Amino acid sequence: MSITKKVRVLIVDDSLLFRETIARGIALDRGIEVVGTAADAFEARDKIIELEPDVMTLDVEMPKMNGIEFLKRLMPQYPIPVVVVSAVSDNVFDALNAGAVDFVTKINSVTGTSKEVFINELIIKVKIASMAKVGQLKKDIPNERHINKINARKSNTIIAIGASTGGTQAILEVVKGFPIDMPGVVITQHMPPVFTKMYADRLNNLCPMEVKEAKTGDIVLPGIILIAPGDKHMELTKRGTNYYVECSTGAKVNGHCPSVDVLFNSVAERAGSNAIGVILTGMGYDGAKGLMKMKEKGAYTIGQDEQSSVVYGMPKVAYDIGGVMKQVPLASIPKLIYSILEDKK
Repeated sequence: MSITKKVRVLIVDDSLLFRETIARGIALDRGIEVVGTAADAFEARDKIIELEPDVMTLDVEMPKMNGIEFLKRLMPQYPIPVVVVSAVSDNVFDALNAGAVDFVTKINSVTGTSKEVFINELIIKVKIASMAKVGQLKKDIPNERHINKINARKSNTIIAIGASTGGTQAILEVVKGFPIDMPGVVITQHMPPVFTKMYADRLNNLCPMEVKEAKTGDIVLPGIILIAPGDKHMELTKRGTNYYVECSTGAKVNGHCPSVDVLFNSVAERAGSNAIGVILTGMGYDGAKGLMKMKEKGAYTIGQDEQSSVVYGMPKVAYDIGGVMKQVPLASIPKLIYSILEDKK
């Protein structure tokens, strides 16, 4: 990753020890400069005004005002890329909804997050966050439900979606209005284990469709959304006329497990022209070649445009290599999917 200048970082955490751990750890990277620290939201607000950092790391659980409430108040006035540092909790999704770009799990012996792994992951996500667009994103997405009547029960179409940074909110905007008779949806979002189950449960409470973390043998049916589990690749398989998923551990592909390319390649092979592929916001190039393969096999492929992407990386690579048939704003993707399904009738 090429960074032309040092990323100026403000660290916000109520623990002095943890502030120092983060500061010493990420400052070892030549592309990062720690410009300040803060123990609570009020001190952080003053430091933001004084220091004008490029990125802020933010603890969720803090005295006086928690990180989520701080984000809700901060982002409208001082939009700044934020990487949330959190324990294993679905609070991270509230933080992402409030405007955070990404999250990192705190050092935890239960989940196997060591100090070295934590610092390395935080360095990567701080650098990615420095390139993210924030502030205008919420108003770019109209709050409407794109429900059409779709007689998808007779359809054997597969909708495959891949995303990374900024993807949790982008995926929600795409699927939240899908009606219960929508064709089956398979999704790979770059996310660590445990959180994928939390994310699936959260979407399940917000969507008409049933959403669950996938497991091997799950059948892909209309009205069902399957989310690839963290640390496992998800592939589409076919037996007879039915589609299933297989979830398996394996080496990282394009730096990720689960990998979007693994999912898209399998959809291309098993579903061919009976599929729709969607690549959303994210850093890097995972999913681009797989989307190209889907297109070559006759699937309709969609890419999120630059303006509505938090990080225009994955969609850009897919578009540049010719894998995207139509590039549109995030808010237009559901309607485009509906129109494709209508044409397939």
